[in-house]
Amino acid sequence: MAAKKLDAIIFGATGFTGKYTVLEAVSVLKGLTWGVAGRNPEKLQAVLKEIGSKSKTDLSQTPVVIADVNNESSLLEMAKRCRVVVNTAGPYRFFGEKVVKACIEAGTHHVDVSGEPQYMEQMQLRYNDLAKERGVYVISACGFDSIPADMGVTFIEKNFDGVVNSVENFVHMGVKGGTKGTGSAALNTGTWESAIFAIANRGESLAIRRKLFPERLPKFQPALKNRSPLSRAPEVDNKVILPFPETDRSVVYRSQRFLYEQEKKRPVQMQAYMTYPSWFAASVVVLFATVIGIMSKFAFGRQLLLKYPQIFSGGMASPDGPSEERMERSFFRMTMKATGWPKSEKLAESTDPYSTPPSQTLTVKVTGPNPGYGSTCVALLSTAKTILNESDKMPGTGGVLPPGAAFRDTSLITELGKYEHGIKFEIVGNSKL
Repeated sequence: MAAKKLDAIIFGATGFTGKYTVLEAVSVLKGLTWGVAGRNPEKLQAVLKEIGSKSKTDLSQTPVVIADVNNESSLLEMAKRCRVVVNTAGPYRFFGEKVVKACIEAGTHHVDVSGEPQYMEQMQLRYNDLAKERGVYVISACGFDSIPADMGVTFIEKNFDGVVNSVENFVHMGVKGGTKGTGSAALNTGTWESAIFAIANRGESLAIRRKLFPERLPKFQPALKNRSPLSRAPEVDNKVILPFPETDRSVVYRSQRFLYEQEKKRPVQMQAYMTYPSWFAASVVVLFATVIGIMSKFAFGRQLLLKYPQIFSGGMASPDGPSEERMERSFFRMTMKATGWPKSEKLAESTDPYSTPPSQTLTVKVTGPNPGYGSTCVALLSTAKTILNESDKMPGTGGVLPPGAAFRDTSLITELGKYEHGIKFEIVGNSKL
């Protein structure tokens, strides 16, 4: 007799992100049936034992599935065993497509935490039609990249009494009580590796986007202007800002494009910035980013970056990842300021231009603890749970979608706020311009 289908399987459960996803699954997937998957049965059992003792939960009966990215039939067997695969095995550029392919073949949904635009857009280009046909949702960027930003824009649109023209997102990352005594590492080297390859292959994204979106969107006015790097932003206590790397913007753009194409909804323009306490702190980041950007363009440079992550990240990336204490104390805060027009200024068509400049604003705060491996894991599991419980509120029959497009009409935002390491969305101000 075939084993009963599980609700979810966490693939890559012995990796750094995978292990913390198992920890959060104890609370997020409560009441659902779930298992773990990876190459090594002993390591999987060790993770269950470690997380079981940490969460004071008996995980000894948790199903263990052996699956290896280099063995496609094992991936297909894993996908057939469950309703949704929670994929934590990155870099997705190298390991993601085979899992997506197996899930579509098995008719199983797939979520992951990729922040790699090339992988996400390539999956949409190759598999969107097939996923729709098979009734499968394939959704990436379900972690810190880019649930807070993409669902943040969704939250703004639901609460903005009118039409949003643009959103500026100011991202602050911090450690409560400072980093003293917590070690300097903030990233695991797997996350570092994904970032290096994403930077190195940025040019690929342009070619993929041209195929994915052969027609350009109409130009909407007024265009959102970029703020100068190293300028101060009054919206966030005059902190110094730098442009935030592109994942959030590319994901929000894909969601907005989807909604324009499906519903003729006017797309929201969006810019994202990181905030720093001083010009000196921001300048140090610019220096490191410049060095990494240049080195990642060459094979030899990439080898050095991957071989010596601690040196080139200024101690931010390490094979062991951040310490438990640092993770417990780290947090993020996004201040998202939207501008647009009140409901009273109705247009005949959403593509028509407004005759007046935007006249009202809404400011929203999105906050969460431990963005890398706490909020990220809760968000990932919450997306899986939402697909299982509310697929009737998701668009069409399936497809390769960004989170904002997929979960816009679900209760994901409420779900995210329920957990200790969840993400909270709140309105902090609105005004007339």
